[in-house]
Amino acid sequence: MTTRARHPERREDALSRERIVGAAVELLDDKGESGLTFRALAAHLETGPGAIYWHVANKNELLAAATAAVLAPVTSAEATGTPQEVIRAVTVGVFDAIEAHPWVGAQLSANPTQPAVLRIFERIGWQVRALGVPPSARFTAASAVLHFVLGVGGQNAALARTLRGTTNRSDHLAAVSAEWADLDPDEFPFTRTVADELRDHDDRAQFLDGVDLILAGIVRLR
Repeated sequence: MTTRARHPERREDALSRERIVGAAVELLDDKGESGLTFRALAAHLETGPGAIYWHVANKNELLAAATAAVLAPVTSAEATGTPQEVIRAVTVGVFDAIEAHPWVGAQLSANPTQPAVLRIFERIGWQVRALGVPPSARFTAASAVLHFVLGVGGQNAALARTLRGTTNRSDHLAAVSAEWADLDPDEFPFTRTVADELRDHDDRAQFLDGVDLILAGIVRLR
């Protein structure tokens, strides 16, 4: 009597866009952008690539959806507090999301018109308006905050990729700090003076200080 070969159970019937995006986030956290392929995602979900394409057209759409999913708690949270407090909460929420998922910073910087970025911009913009900034200055003010967030996020993502599997942040900053301290004093007088601060600084605290500097300037626009 012959027996039929058993194949791994396929779960196309259980697939949903939400489940696919969740699996994509897991792969991105584990392997980074280069590790997210439809073949790898299909294996992770125990299905075929065709079933995934039914829900997601391509990798760019999948990356945008994964980014939006990670940032959903930030972009959909209820706004409470003063406009400055809400802007700080939004920006630090994005910062913390990028710390937990470095690939998010790269995705936000790579595609600044994607839905997740627009939602961040919308939340910042409404608070800029609430601060009483004149209409003619609102776009510039909100953009200044957004660009600061995206710039820091992109830098942190790039650093995370550079250090992945090699060394930790403290050792890296200590090495760079030593390099700065040895720079030519005539050519880099300022950089040499902040070498120790580079080594010992807290990224999150420095980020919030930067947001506060921008907010102080925005408040003056009133």
